[in-house]
Amino acid sequence: MALPYNIIDFDMQIGRQKPETIRHPDNYCPFCHPEELTGIIATDGPIILLRNKYNVLSGTEQFVLIETDICHSDMPDYPSAHMERLLRFGLHHWQKLLNSGKYDDVVFFKNYGPLSGGTIRHPHMQIVAFPHLNQPIAARPEEFSGETIASKNGVEFNISTAPRIGFWELNIIPAEIESSAAISAIARFLQIGTDYFTRHFHQGRVQSYNIFFYQLPGQVYAKIMPRFATPPLYVGYGIHVRPTNIAEAVAEIKTLYFTEK
Repeated sequence: MALPYNIIDFDMQIGRQKPETIRHPDNYCPFCHPEELTGIIATDGPIILLRNKYNVLSGTEQFVLIETDICHSDMPDYPSAHMERLLRFGLHHWQKLLNSGKYDDVVFFKNYGPLSGGTIRHPHMQIVAFPHLNQPIAARPEEFSGETIASKNGVEFNISTAPRIGFWELNIIPAEIESSAAISAIARFLQIGTDYFTRHFHQGRVQSYNIFFYQLPGQVYAKIMPRFATPPLYVGYGIHVRPTNIAEAVAEIKTLYFTEK
């Protein structure tokens, strides 16, 4: 019987071999040694796209996008030119796989921190290509609606009022990713969102987040989620939870990042 959702097998034997540097920072970091990497597909300076050596998701093709050669850094620290370069590179290769006709879908996302689902501290993103899915990957435009924080170059930055899971989700809705001006705005909003969650939100106590990119008709959307305990109402019953102080968070972000100092 066909299930109304997708199940992907996680190969535990391969998973046990994966390097881990988030909880054990003294462990060997493979991304710090690009001369030893294999399966490299494309590079742009320190930015590297390669096949994932540990393809733990059965039946998929997994890729890693190494963001920088500086291990203990992250998006908020990048010069704006590097952030735009990284975003343009990642979106290009994701879209290339999406448009290849080889896959039912391709997802593009980032893990950061111990609660994000990642194992390597070195800044990186992932692309996972699914040759076959039982069901289309579900994403609805209304999940990206919210109270606007800022708009620039046709790109909207908001806090979700219809969160995909619950509590705090920042959305970026670009008009077109072919525009250099739009790429600049998306890059800036990604840096603001990740900086806010890791350095200001809940007094800087959030140590993990995810970024997810979605391809919907006519547009690419991005969602930044801080990671902490997932609301039990969502885990058990699929009930989405919305905070009552969204307006306060909008005001705080505007004050921190969009007010003349």
